[in-house]
Amino acid sequence: MKSIKYFLIVLASVSLLSGCEKSVKVIDPPIVVKPKPSCTSCKMISSAAELAALTLNAGDTVMMKSGDWNNQRLIFKGNGTAQAAIVLIAEKAGEVNLKGASSLAIDGQWLVVDGLNFNNGNLGVSKLNVVDFSSASRNCRLTNTSIVDYSPANQTIDYRWVSMNGKNNRMDHCYLKGKAHQGPTVVLWGASTAISHRIDHNYFGARPDLGNNGGETIRVGTSEYYLSEALVLIEQNIFEHCNGETEIISNKMSKNVIRNNFFFESRGTLSLRHGNGTEVYGNYFVGNDVKDAGGIRIIGENHLVYNNYLQGIATTGQTCAIAILDGVPHSEPSGYFQVKNVKIVGNTIVNCAQAFDIGAGKGGNGRTVPPADCTIANNLIQAKGGIAIAYTDQPQNFFYEGNLAFGMGGGQTLALPTGFLQEDAKLEVVDLNTYFPVAGSVALGGFKGSYNFFQSVNVGSNALDELHKALLKCVDIGPARLSLGGLLTIKK
Repeated sequence: MKSIKYFLIVLASVSLLSGCEKSVKVIDPPIVVKPKPSCTSCKMISSAAELAALTLNAGDTVMMKSGDWNNQRLIFKGNGTAQAAIVLIAEKAGEVNLKGASSLAIDGQWLVVDGLNFNNGNLGVSKLNVVDFSSASRNCRLTNTSIVDYSPANQTIDYRWVSMNGKNNRMDHCYLKGKAHQGPTVVLWGASTAISHRIDHNYFGARPDLGNNGGETIRVGTSEYYLSEALVLIEQNIFEHCNGETEIISNKMSKNVIRNNFFFESRGTLSLRHGNGTEVYGNYFVGNDVKDAGGIRIIGENHLVYNNYLQGIATTGQTCAIAILDGVPHSEPSGYFQVKNVKIVGNTIVNCAQAFDIGAGKGGNGRTVPPADCTIANNLIQAKGGIAIAYTDQPQNFFYEGNLAFGMGGGQTLALPTGFLQEDAKLEVVDLNTYFPVAGSVALGGFKGSYNFFQSVNVGSNALDELHKALLKCVDIGPARLSLGGLLTIKK
Protein backbone atom coordinates (compact mmCIF):
# COMPACT_ATOMS: atom_id res chain seq x y z
CA MET A 1 0.00 0.00 0.00
CA LYS A 2 1.43 3.38 -0.96
CA SER A 3 2.56 5.65 1.81
CA ILE A 4 0.53 8.78 2.21
CA LYS A 5 2.64 11.80 3.06
CA TYR A 6 1.01 14.49 5.09
CA PHE A 7 2.15 17.45 7.07
CA LEU A 8 0.91 19.51 9.98
CA ILE A 9 -0.21 22.91 8.79
CA VAL A 10 -0.76 25.45 11.51
CA LEU A 11 -2.39 28.67 10.38
CA ALA A 12 -2.29 30.79 13.49
CA SER A 13 -2.65 34.11 11.73
CA VAL A 14 -3.41 35.52 8.32
CA SER A 15 -1.19 38.05 6.59
CA LEU A 16 -2.52 40.36 3.93
CA LEU A 17 -1.25 39.86 0.42
CA SER A 18 -0.79 42.02 -2.64
CA GLY A 19 0.87 45.01 -1.04
CA CYS A 20 -1.52 45.40 1.88
CA GLU A 21 0.22 46.23 5.12
CA LYS A 22 -2.47 45.66 7.72
CA SER A 23 -2.87 42.28 9.43
CA VAL A 24 -6.36 40.79 9.62
CA LYS A 25 -6.74 40.15 13.31
CA VAL A 26 -10.33 38.97 13.04
CA ILE A 27 -9.47 35.76 11.21
CA ASP A 28 -7.77 32.78 12.77
CA PRO A 29 -8.17 29.92 10.28
CA PRO A 30 -8.52 26.45 11.72
CA ILE A 31 -5.41 24.46 12.41
CA VAL A 32 -5.35 21.74 9.79
CA VAL A 33 -3.91 18.35 10.52
CA LYS A 34 -3.40 15.62 7.97
CA PRO A 35 -2.82 11.95 8.79
CA LYS A 36 0.33 10.34 10.05
CA PRO A 37 3.08 9.56 7.52
CA SER A 38 2.28 5.89 7.01
CA CYS A 39 -0.84 3.86 6.42
CA THR A 40 0.40 0.47 7.54
CA SER A 41 -2.50 0.11 9.97
CA CYS A 42 -5.33 1.53 7.84
CA LYS A 43 -8.77 0.15 8.51
CA MET A 44 -10.13 -0.87 5.09
CA ILE A 45 -13.90 -0.62 4.61
CA SER A 46 -16.31 -1.25 1.74
CA SER A 47 -19.63 0.02 3.17
CA ALA A 48 -21.18 2.61 5.46
CA ALA A 49 -22.12 -0.19 7.86
CA GLU A 50 -18.48 -1.15 8.25
CA LEU A 51 -17.61 2.47 9.02
CA ALA A 52 -20.37 2.66 11.65
CA ALA A 53 -19.07 -0.50 13.32
CA LEU A 54 -15.62 0.99 13.97
CA THR A 55 -14.54 2.62 17.21
CA LEU A 56 -12.09 5.27 16.08
CA ASN A 57 -9.30 6.78 18.11
CA ALA A 58 -7.00 9.72 17.55
CA GLY A 59 -4.52 8.96 14.77
CA ASP A 60 -6.63 6.26 13.06
CA THR A 61 -6.94 6.15 9.28
CA VAL A 62 -9.93 4.54 7.57
CA MET A 63 -9.51 3.72 3.90
CA MET A 64 -12.53 3.37 1.59
CA LYS A 65 -12.15 0.69 -1.04
CA SER A 66 -12.19 1.91 -4.65
CA GLY A 67 -15.36 1.30 -6.63
CA ASP A 68 -19.01 2.28 -6.67
CA TRP A 69 -20.71 3.01 -3.36
CA ASN A 70 -24.45 3.04 -3.95
CA ASN A 71 -26.99 4.43 -1.47
CA GLN A 72 -24.48 4.61 1.36
CA ARG A 73 -25.15 6.95 4.28
CA LEU A 74 -21.70 7.44 5.76
CA ILE A 75 -21.49 8.73 9.33
CA PHE A 76 -17.92 9.59 10.25
CA LYS A 77 -17.66 9.98 14.03
CA GLY A 78 -14.70 10.37 16.31
CA ASN A 79 -12.47 12.74 18.21
CA GLY A 80 -8.97 13.22 16.96
CA THR A 81 -6.48 15.75 18.22
CA ALA A 82 -4.40 18.55 16.75
CA GLN A 83 -1.44 16.17 16.64
CA ALA A 84 -3.36 13.08 15.50
CA ALA A 85 -6.39 13.57 13.30
CA ILE A 86 -8.75 10.75 12.37
CA VAL A 87 -8.81 10.36 8.61
CA LEU A 88 -11.33 8.93 6.16
CA ILE A 89 -9.57 8.59 2.82
CA ALA A 90 -10.20 7.05 -0.60
CA GLU A 91 -8.02 4.08 -1.52
CA LYS A 92 -7.25 6.08 -4.64
CA ALA A 93 -8.39 9.69 -4.89
CA GLY A 94 -11.44 10.05 -7.13
CA GLU A 95 -12.09 6.31 -7.45
CA VAL A 96 -14.45 5.98 -4.51
CA ASN A 97 -17.65 6.81 -6.41
CA LEU A 98 -20.60 7.68 -4.19
CA LYS A 99 -23.85 7.38 -6.12
CA GLY A 100 -27.60 7.08 -5.70
CA ALA A 101 -28.70 8.44 -2.33
CA SER A 102 -25.22 8.39 -0.78
CA SER A 103 -24.30 11.09 1.72
CA LEU A 104 -21.70 11.86 4.36
CA ALA A 105 -21.96 13.27 7.89
CA ILE A 106 -18.83 14.58 9.63
CA ASP A 107 -19.49 14.46 13.36
CA GLY A 108 -16.64 15.05 15.78
CA GLN A 109 -13.33 16.85 16.18
CA TRP A 110 -10.16 16.83 14.11
CA LEU A 111 -11.69 14.66 11.38
CA VAL A 112 -10.34 14.75 7.80
CA VAL A 113 -12.18 13.47 4.71
CA ASP A 114 -9.98 13.16 1.61
CA GLY A 115 -10.41 12.12 -2.02
CA LEU A 116 -14.09 11.18 -2.41
CA ASN A 117 -16.20 11.52 -5.56
CA PHE A 118 -19.95 12.15 -5.34
CA ASN A 119 -21.36 11.83 -8.85
CA ASN A 120 -24.84 11.76 -10.40
CA GLY A 121 -26.62 11.14 -7.13
CA ASN A 122 -30.03 12.26 -5.91
CA LEU A 123 -31.06 13.00 -2.33
CA GLY A 124 -34.54 14.15 -3.31
CA VAL A 125 -36.26 11.51 -1.19
CA SER A 126 -34.17 11.74 1.99
CA LYS A 127 -33.44 15.48 1.58
CA LEU A 128 -30.22 14.93 3.48
CA ASN A 129 -27.32 17.19 2.59
CA VAL A 130 -24.60 15.60 0.49
CA VAL A 131 -21.89 16.48 3.02
CA ASP A 132 -23.00 17.61 6.45
CA PHE A 133 -20.68 19.00 9.14
CA SER A 134 -22.60 18.48 12.40
CA SER A 135 -23.18 21.15 15.04
CA ALA A 136 -20.63 19.31 17.20
CA SER A 137 -17.91 19.38 14.54
CA ARG A 138 -14.74 21.26 15.36
CA ASN A 139 -11.52 21.60 13.35
CA CYS A 140 -12.74 19.19 10.68
CA ARG A 141 -11.78 19.22 7.02
CA LEU A 142 -13.22 18.19 3.64
CA THR A 143 -10.51 18.14 0.99
CA ASN A 144 -9.70 16.84 -2.48
CA THR A 145 -13.34 15.84 -3.01
CA SER A 146 -15.76 16.37 -5.90
CA ILE A 147 -19.54 16.69 -6.01
CA VAL A 148 -20.94 16.72 -9.54
CA ASP A 149 -24.55 16.67 -10.81
CA TYR A 150 -26.02 15.52 -7.51
CA SER A 151 -29.46 16.93 -8.27
CA PRO A 152 -33.02 15.57 -8.14
CA ALA A 153 -35.29 15.77 -11.17
CA ASN A 154 -37.58 18.11 -9.21
CA GLN A 155 -35.67 21.40 -9.04
CA THR A 156 -37.80 22.75 -6.17
CA ILE A 157 -36.39 20.21 -3.70
CA ASP A 158 -34.04 21.97 -1.30
CA TYR A 159 -30.88 20.41 0.08
CA ARG A 160 -27.29 21.57 0.26
CA TRP A 161 -24.24 19.97 -1.22
CA VAL A 162 -22.08 21.08 1.69
CA SER A 163 -23.76 22.15 4.93
CA MET A 164 -21.28 23.44 7.51
CA ASN A 165 -22.24 23.73 11.17
CA GLY A 166 -19.85 23.67 14.09
CA LYS A 167 -16.71 25.79 14.30
CA ASN A 168 -13.24 26.08 12.80
CA ASN A 169 -13.99 23.73 9.92
CA ARG A 170 -12.39 23.84 6.49
CA MET A 171 -13.36 22.94 2.91
CA ASP A 172 -10.50 23.09 0.42
CA HIS A 173 -9.34 21.83 -2.98
CA CYS A 174 -12.80 20.53 -3.86
CA TYR A 175 -14.74 20.64 -7.15
CA LEU A 176 -18.49 21.27 -7.19
CA LYS A 177 -20.44 21.52 -10.42
CA GLY A 178 -23.99 21.27 -11.73
CA LYS A 179 -26.29 22.00 -8.79
CA ALA A 180 -29.61 22.51 -10.57
CA HIS A 181 -32.05 22.57 -7.65
CA GLN A 182 -33.12 24.77 -4.76
CA GLY A 183 -30.72 25.73 -1.98
CA PRO A 184 -27.19 27.11 -1.71
CA THR A 185 -24.38 24.93 -2.99
CA VAL A 186 -22.44 25.56 0.22
CA VAL A 187 -23.98 27.04 3.37
CA LEU A 188 -22.15 28.09 6.51
CA TRP A 189 -24.74 28.20 9.27
CA GLY A 190 -24.73 31.16 11.62
CA ALA A 191 -24.34 31.28 15.38
CA SER A 192 -24.21 33.95 18.06
CA THR A 193 -20.44 33.48 18.39
CA ALA A 194 -17.61 33.19 15.84
CA ILE A 195 -17.78 30.17 13.54
CA SER A 196 -14.33 30.75 12.00
CA HIS A 197 -14.67 28.44 8.98
CA ARG A 198 -12.33 28.56 6.01
CA ILE A 199 -13.38 27.93 2.38
CA ASP A 200 -10.34 27.94 0.09
CA HIS A 201 -8.80 26.67 -3.16
CA ASN A 202 -12.09 25.22 -4.43
CA TYR A 203 -13.39 25.25 -8.00
CA PHE A 204 -17.10 26.01 -8.24
CA GLY A 205 -18.18 25.04 -11.74
CA ALA A 206 -21.29 25.85 -13.70
CA ARG A 207 -24.57 26.21 -11.86
CA PRO A 208 -27.64 26.98 -14.01
CA ASP A 209 -30.00 29.84 -13.26
CA LEU A 210 -32.50 28.70 -10.64
CA GLY A 211 -35.02 31.36 -11.66
CA ASN A 212 -35.67 32.47 -8.08
CA ASN A 213 -34.01 33.19 -4.73
CA GLY A 214 -32.07 30.42 -2.98
CA GLY A 215 -29.47 29.59 -5.61
CA GLU A 216 -26.33 31.01 -3.98
CA THR A 217 -23.02 29.26 -4.49
CA ILE A 218 -21.87 30.17 -0.95
CA ARG A 219 -24.06 31.61 1.78
CA VAL A 220 -22.54 32.72 5.07
CA GLY A 221 -25.10 32.76 7.89
CA THR A 222 -28.67 34.02 7.96
CA SER A 223 -30.15 37.43 8.67
CA GLU A 224 -30.92 36.63 12.31
CA TYR A 225 -27.17 36.49 13.00
CA TYR A 226 -26.23 39.57 10.98
CA LEU A 227 -24.50 41.28 13.93
CA SER A 228 -22.52 38.19 14.95
CA GLU A 229 -18.83 38.35 14.06
CA ALA A 230 -18.45 35.14 12.07
CA LEU A 231 -14.71 35.48 11.30
CA VAL A 232 -15.08 33.37 8.15
CA LEU A 233 -12.34 33.35 5.51
CA ILE A 234 -13.22 32.73 1.84
CA GLU A 235 -10.12 32.83 -0.33
CA GLN A 236 -8.53 31.59 -3.56
CA ASN A 237 -11.62 29.98 -5.02
CA ILE A 238 -12.79 30.05 -8.64
CA PHE A 239 -16.45 30.69 -9.49
CA GLU A 240 -17.04 29.77 -13.14
CA HIS A 241 -20.52 30.29 -14.66
CA CYS A 242 -22.14 30.24 -11.22
CA ASN A 243 -25.50 31.56 -12.42
CA GLY A 244 -27.85 30.24 -9.73
CA GLU A 245 -29.14 33.67 -8.70
CA THR A 246 -28.13 37.32 -8.17
CA GLU A 247 -25.90 36.45 -5.21
CA ILE A 248 -22.92 34.20 -5.94
CA ILE A 249 -21.55 34.74 -2.45
CA SER A 250 -24.19 35.95 -0.02
CA ASN A 251 -22.51 37.33 3.08
CA LYS A 252 -25.06 37.59 5.92
CA MET A 253 -22.83 37.94 8.99
CA SER A 254 -20.21 40.41 10.20
CA LYS A 255 -16.41 40.58 10.21
CA ASN A 256 -15.56 38.17 7.42
CA VAL A 257 -12.76 38.28 4.85
CA ILE A 258 -13.44 37.49 1.18
CA ARG A 259 -10.17 37.78 -0.69
CA ASN A 260 -8.23 36.68 -3.76
CA ASN A 261 -11.08 34.84 -5.50
CA PHE A 262 -11.76 34.70 -9.27
CA PHE A 263 -15.31 35.22 -10.56
CA PHE A 264 -15.52 34.23 -14.23
CA GLU A 265 -18.59 34.95 -16.40
CA SER A 266 -20.84 34.27 -13.43
CA ARG A 267 -24.25 35.92 -13.69
CA GLY A 268 -24.49 37.41 -10.23
CA THR A 269 -22.57 39.36 -7.61
CA LEU A 270 -20.50 39.11 -4.49
CA SER A 271 -23.19 40.45 -2.19
CA LEU A 272 -22.59 41.95 1.26
CA ARG A 273 -26.22 41.24 2.05
CA HIS A 274 -26.33 41.55 5.84
CA GLY A 275 -23.81 42.32 8.54
CA ASN A 276 -21.02 44.85 8.96
CA GLY A 277 -17.27 45.16 8.84
CA THR A 278 -16.42 42.62 6.13
CA GLU A 279 -13.27 43.02 4.03
CA VAL A 280 -13.40 42.33 0.28
CA TYR A 281 -10.04 42.58 -1.45
CA GLY A 282 -7.75 41.06 -4.06
CA ASN A 283 -10.66 39.54 -6.00
CA TYR A 284 -10.86 39.38 -9.82
CA PHE A 285 -14.22 39.73 -11.56
CA VAL A 286 -14.19 38.98 -15.28
CA GLY A 287 -17.53 39.27 -17.05
CA ASN A 288 -16.32 39.09 -20.66
CA ASP A 289 -19.46 41.13 -21.45
CA VAL A 290 -21.70 38.20 -20.52
CA LYS A 291 -25.23 39.34 -19.72
CA ASP A 292 -25.89 39.79 -15.98
CA ALA A 293 -22.33 38.93 -14.93
CA GLY A 294 -21.84 41.42 -12.11
CA GLY A 295 -19.42 42.70 -9.52
CA ILE A 296 -19.73 43.74 -5.86
CA ARG A 297 -23.03 44.66 -4.18
CA ILE A 298 -22.78 46.59 -0.90
CA ILE A 299 -25.31 46.81 1.97
CA GLY A 300 -24.52 47.59 5.61
CA GLU A 301 -21.81 49.40 7.55
CA ASN A 302 -18.03 49.63 7.90
CA HIS A 303 -17.10 47.35 5.02
CA LEU A 304 -13.70 47.70 3.33
CA VAL A 305 -13.67 47.08 -0.43
CA TYR A 306 -10.21 47.51 -1.86
CA ASN A 307 -7.60 46.30 -4.34
CA ASN A 308 -10.15 44.42 -6.48
CA TYR A 309 -9.96 44.11 -10.27
CA LEU A 310 -13.14 44.16 -12.40
CA GLN A 311 -13.17 43.79 -16.19
CA GLY A 312 -15.89 43.42 -18.81
CA ILE A 313 -18.91 43.83 -16.51
CA ALA A 314 -21.65 44.67 -19.01
CA THR A 315 -24.50 45.29 -16.57
CA THR A 316 -25.69 48.43 -14.80
CA GLY A 317 -27.63 49.17 -11.63
CA GLN A 318 -27.44 46.63 -8.82
CA THR A 319 -25.21 44.31 -10.82
CA CYS A 320 -22.74 46.91 -12.08
CA ALA A 321 -19.08 46.77 -11.11
CA ILE A 322 -19.64 48.25 -7.63
CA ALA A 323 -23.21 48.92 -6.48
CA ILE A 324 -23.88 50.83 -3.25
CA LEU A 325 -27.53 50.21 -2.42
CA ASP A 326 -30.20 52.34 -0.79
CA GLY A 327 -31.53 51.04 2.51
CA VAL A 328 -34.94 50.56 4.11
CA PRO A 329 -35.98 52.89 6.96
CA HIS A 330 -35.77 51.06 10.31
CA SER A 331 -35.01 47.86 8.45
CA GLU A 332 -35.83 44.43 9.80
CA PRO A 333 -32.85 42.01 9.94
CA SER A 334 -34.03 40.41 6.70
CA GLY A 335 -34.34 43.76 4.92
CA TYR A 336 -31.81 46.26 3.60
CA PHE A 337 -29.77 48.28 6.07
CA GLN A 338 -28.38 51.67 5.14
CA VAL A 339 -24.87 51.71 3.73
CA LYS A 340 -22.69 53.70 6.13
CA ASN A 341 -18.97 54.34 6.58
CA VAL A 342 -17.88 52.03 3.76
CA LYS A 343 -14.45 52.61 2.24
CA ILE A 344 -13.91 51.71 -1.42
CA VAL A 345 -10.25 52.23 -2.23
CA GLY A 346 -7.77 51.24 -4.91
CA ASN A 347 -9.94 49.18 -7.23
CA THR A 348 -9.44 48.90 -11.01
CA ILE A 349 -12.58 48.89 -13.17
CA VAL A 350 -11.87 48.29 -16.86
CA ASN A 351 -14.25 48.20 -19.83
CA CYS A 352 -17.36 48.00 -17.69
CA ALA A 353 -20.74 49.48 -18.60
CA GLN A 354 -20.98 51.23 -15.23
CA ALA A 355 -18.32 51.49 -12.57
CA PHE A 356 -20.44 52.74 -9.64
CA ASP A 357 -24.15 52.97 -8.90
CA ILE A 358 -24.72 55.03 -5.76
CA GLY A 359 -28.18 54.49 -4.27
CA ALA A 360 -28.73 51.45 -6.46
CA GLY A 361 -32.16 49.86 -6.24
CA LYS A 362 -33.83 52.97 -4.86
CA GLY A 363 -37.54 52.40 -4.38
CA GLY A 364 -37.48 48.63 -4.69
CA ASN A 365 -38.39 46.67 -1.54
CA GLY A 366 -39.02 49.95 0.28
CA ARG A 367 -35.47 51.22 -0.16
CA THR A 368 -35.45 55.00 0.30
CA VAL A 369 -32.48 55.69 2.62
CA PRO A 370 -29.39 56.82 0.67
CA PRO A 371 -25.85 55.73 1.54
CA ALA A 372 -23.95 57.97 3.96
CA ASP A 373 -20.42 58.78 5.16
CA CYS A 374 -18.58 56.64 2.60
CA THR A 375 -15.17 57.08 0.98
CA ILE A 376 -14.40 56.42 -2.69
CA ALA A 377 -10.68 56.91 -3.27
CA ASN A 378 -7.87 55.99 -5.65
CA ASN A 379 -10.04 53.92 -7.95
CA LEU A 380 -9.03 53.60 -11.61
CA ILE A 381 -11.83 53.55 -14.19
CA GLN A 382 -11.47 52.93 -17.92
CA ALA A 383 -15.08 53.23 -18.99
CA LYS A 384 -14.84 52.36 -22.70
CA GLY A 385 -17.95 54.35 -23.52
CA GLY A 386 -19.75 53.50 -20.29
CA ILE A 387 -20.63 55.35 -17.10
CA ALA A 388 -18.22 56.13 -14.27
CA ILE A 389 -20.86 56.98 -11.64
CA ALA A 390 -24.64 56.86 -11.70
CA TYR A 391 -26.46 58.58 -8.83
CA THR A 392 -29.68 56.64 -8.48
CA ASP A 393 -30.01 58.44 -5.15
CA GLN A 394 -28.00 61.35 -3.76
CA PRO A 395 -25.60 60.16 -1.04
CA GLN A 396 -25.00 61.91 2.25
CA ASN A 397 -21.50 63.13 3.13
CA PHE A 398 -19.46 61.14 0.62
CA PHE A 399 -15.71 61.79 0.36
CA TYR A 400 -13.80 61.35 -2.91
CA GLU A 401 -10.07 61.62 -3.54
CA GLY A 402 -7.44 60.37 -5.94
CA ASN A 403 -9.83 58.69 -8.38
CA LEU A 404 -9.03 58.57 -12.08
CA ALA A 405 -11.71 58.05 -14.75
CA PHE A 406 -11.64 58.29 -18.52
CA GLY A 407 -13.35 56.95 -21.61
CA MET A 408 -16.91 57.75 -20.55
CA GLY A 409 -19.56 57.83 -23.27
CA GLY A 410 -22.67 59.90 -23.78
CA GLY A 411 -24.37 58.08 -20.91
CA GLN A 412 -22.21 59.95 -18.40
CA THR A 413 -24.54 62.91 -18.12
CA LEU A 414 -23.39 64.12 -14.67
CA ALA A 415 -20.14 65.90 -13.96
CA LEU A 416 -17.88 63.80 -11.80
CA PRO A 417 -17.39 65.06 -8.24
CA THR A 418 -14.25 66.71 -6.93
CA GLY A 419 -11.81 63.90 -6.22
CA PHE A 420 -12.06 62.49 -9.76
CA LEU A 421 -9.45 63.35 -12.37
CA GLN A 422 -10.58 62.84 -15.97
CA GLU A 423 -7.43 61.94 -17.85
CA ASP A 424 -6.34 58.98 -19.97
CA ALA A 425 -4.47 56.57 -17.68
CA LYS A 426 -2.66 54.97 -20.65
CA LEU A 427 -3.50 51.37 -19.86
CA GLU A 428 -1.96 48.52 -21.78
CA VAL A 429 -2.81 44.84 -22.01
CA VAL A 430 -0.42 42.81 -19.88
CA ASP A 431 -0.38 39.22 -18.62
CA LEU A 432 -3.52 37.14 -19.22
CA ASN A 433 -5.25 40.05 -21.01
CA THR A 434 -5.49 42.20 -17.91
CA TYR A 435 -4.74 45.94 -17.96
CA PHE A 436 -2.16 48.05 -16.17
CA PRO A 437 -0.87 51.62 -16.67
CA VAL A 438 2.23 52.10 -18.83
CA ALA A 439 5.23 54.22 -17.87
CA GLY A 440 4.29 57.88 -17.78
CA SER A 441 0.67 57.23 -16.78
CA VAL A 442 -0.83 59.69 -14.34
CA ALA A 443 -2.03 56.63 -12.37
CA LEU A 444 1.54 55.71 -11.45
CA GLY A 445 2.47 57.53 -8.28
CA GLY A 446 -0.97 59.13 -8.07
CA PHE A 447 -2.28 57.49 -4.88
CA LYS A 448 -3.65 60.05 -2.42
CA GLY A 449 -4.42 59.87 1.27
CA SER A 450 -3.54 57.39 3.97
CA TYR A 451 -5.52 54.20 4.63
CA ASN A 452 -4.35 51.73 7.23
CA PHE A 453 -5.95 48.76 5.45
CA PHE A 454 -4.38 49.46 2.04
CA GLN A 455 -1.54 51.75 1.14
CA SER A 456 -0.16 51.91 -2.39
CA VAL A 457 1.77 54.21 -4.67
CA ASN A 458 -0.50 53.90 -7.69
CA VAL A 459 -4.15 54.55 -8.42
CA GLY A 460 -6.12 51.35 -8.91
CA SER A 461 -5.43 47.78 -7.85
CA ASN A 462 -1.98 46.32 -7.59
CA ALA A 463 -0.28 44.84 -10.61
CA LEU A 464 -0.93 41.18 -11.31
CA ASP A 465 1.33 39.26 -8.91
CA GLU A 466 2.34 35.61 -8.76
CA LEU A 467 -0.53 34.67 -6.44
CA HIS A 468 -3.12 36.10 -8.81
CA LYS A 469 -1.43 34.75 -11.94
CA ALA A 470 -1.69 31.30 -10.40
CA LEU A 471 -5.32 31.93 -9.48
CA LEU A 472 -6.29 33.06 -12.98
CA LYS A 473 -4.52 30.00 -14.43
CA CYS A 474 -6.25 27.70 -11.92
CA VAL A 475 -3.02 26.51 -10.32
CA ASP A 476 -3.56 24.56 -7.09
CA ILE A 477 -7.35 25.01 -7.29
CA GLY A 478 -9.65 22.01 -6.92
CA PRO A 479 -8.59 18.38 -6.54
CA ALA A 480 -5.08 17.68 -7.84
CA ARG A 481 -6.37 14.72 -9.87
CA LEU A 482 -8.53 16.94 -12.10
CA SER A 483 -7.16 19.00 -14.98
CA LEU A 484 -8.95 22.30 -14.47
CA GLY A 485 -6.29 24.75 -15.62
CA GLY A 486 -6.34 26.69 -18.87
CA LEU A 487 -10.12 26.64 -19.25
CA LEU A 488 -10.83 30.32 -18.57
CA THR A 489 -9.89 33.01 -21.09
CA ILE A 490 -10.07 36.71 -20.32
CA LYS A 491 -11.11 38.74 -23.35
CA LYS A 492 -9.43 42.08 -23.97
